[in-house]
Amino acid sequence: MSLGFLGLGIMGTPMALNLCRKFPVIVWSRSDSQYNLLKEAGAIIGETPSRVVEQCDLIFMMLFDSAAIQSMIDGDDDFLKAIYGKTLINMSSVPVDYSHELAEHVHKAGGKFIEMPVSGSRLPAEQGQLVGMLAGDRTVIDQIRPFIEPITSAAVYCGPIGSGLKAKYAVNLFLVSVTAGLAESMNLARAQGLDLASFGEVLNACPLASAYSKVKIAKILNGDWSPQAAIKDCYNSTQLIQSAAQEVQVQTPLIEICRCLYRDACISGWDEEDMIAIYKLFT
Repeated sequence: MSLGFLGLGIMGTPMALNLCRKFPVIVWSRSDSQYNLLKEAGAIIGETPSRVVEQCDLIFMMLFDSAAIQSMIDGDDDFLKAIYGKTLINMSSVPVDYSHELAEHVHKAGGKFIEMPVSGSRLPAEQGQLVGMLAGDRTVIDQIRPFIEPITSAAVYCGPIGSGLKAKYAVNLFLVSVTAGLAESMNLARAQGLDLASFGEVLNACPLASAYSKVKIAKILNGDWSPQAAIKDCYNSTQLIQSAAQEVQVQTPLIEICRCLYRDACISGWDEEDMIAIYKLFT
């Protein structure tokens, strides 16, 4: 079976590379910057999104947001025509309403639609250790499980379309809040005159330590702002989370603070830097 992959950004590129190790893969991206890397791994470059769909049975999509997806579809009149008999897996972070709309278009065109946003950043993507949050027809999901194994350490069925995204919003609320708290913690230690490397050792040894916190602490200590998940991605997440919370009328005061922080970091010109670069807002 040939797999298609649409979107070769920070997350999409390592995911596509992992799939290339087990399956024939045809890729397309709005930017051709990663094409040579994918070709070296054995991937075929698709001329257009619809050409990828035409040649594949199962297509993964990992674009930035709903606007990017819609732009791709609007710019390729044959995309939905080509989806007949194919399965599209959307891993992009989008609003639930848009996911339902997209699913409806795919189903009307004779295709199958599965939602699978993922938890994890570039390093877990490289290691094939992402957590997939699956939603949609459970029979279809059971059929595609062998093809998502190279990119996930766990793939959990969450319910009908929309459920995967709802799980992603809740996970990211925790993630974004922890990231902001870690940045504040490191800055307080710095401002009090503590040696940051020593304080980093304290955090890495305490019960709150995780694989994630250890990576982000090292980034702060090294002044390494290369993105594993970018500030612009986090800002997009905070907006999605806030909208979801408003819809069900629950209070999320932490995410409102984080939304403002990540907005300010984008305004400061750090939108392409790693999410922990909000540390620079406090220094």
